Amino acid sequence: MPNVLDRSQSIAPSLKPGKDLAQPQPSDADPLRIGGLTRLTSIDYPGELAAVVFCQGCPWRCRYCQNGDLLDDDSGGGISWSEVRGFLEHRVGLLDGVVFSGGEPTAQRALAAAMREARSLGYKIGLHTGGAYPQRLSQLLPLLDWVGLDIKALPEDYPSVTGVPGSGEQAWESLRLLLAAGIPLEVRTTLMPGWTPDLVGELAKTLADAGVSNYCLQACDRDHTLDPRLAAGQPARTGLTAQVRPEWFSSLSSRGTWL
Repeated sequence: MPNVLDRSQSIAPSLKPGKDLAQPQPSDADPLRIGGLTRLTSIDYPGELAAVVFCQGCPWRCRYCQNGDLLDDDSGGGISWSEVRGFLEHRVGLLDGVVFSGGEPTAQRALAAAMREARSLGYKIGLHTGGAYPQRLSQLLPLLDWVGLDIKALPEDYPSVTGVPGSGEQAWESLRLLLAAGIPLEVRTTLMPGWTPDLVGELAKTLADAGVSNYCLQACDRDHTLDPRLAAGQPARTGLTAQVRPEWFSSLSSRGTWL
């Protein structure tokens, strides 16, 4: 998931004329814990100019995670939803969408309310997720315009990446929900050191057979990983994608620096 966190400036929305004495109204989205905000991006929501809200907390501990400061539930960056909402109100017509990223956004029950408020301002709603909470994801489907879903491995191999038993079944159930809903979807996989071309080919073919049409293979950035052993170990071997066939997908892309 993206790792650009912008906490360098406060987001202080100016008050609208005639409302300078009004008390802010409580919102169901106010409990949303936010670890960071990117005010403008052209890469996190394909084809759209967007802001990215980085939600705090994640139940998994993926070895290659780049956003370690977003993992703990109670560690926030001091940005409130009311501040973000004020920022979005003043960017109407300048931005196209709002992406909720993390951490794992679906870990927070206030996410749906925040999405509804952003949608009410006219924004398209994007979501970056690992699919950890398929039941919550199913309730968000009517609010979503685009999703970037991390599929980290075949279901049985997930614990070696996330450190959590059963995480693979959750992620692949989320994939099934999104495919059935027909929401525009990009599936991404980060290639781990120690993987083989056979394993990558099997994963890609399984995804294609499941109905994935837009697939991205990502290089593992070993410089800022949660697991320091990845940085100290051998780099990922070349030729990992040799058995992935472009004809399996409508769109097959790659990101990152390949060794």
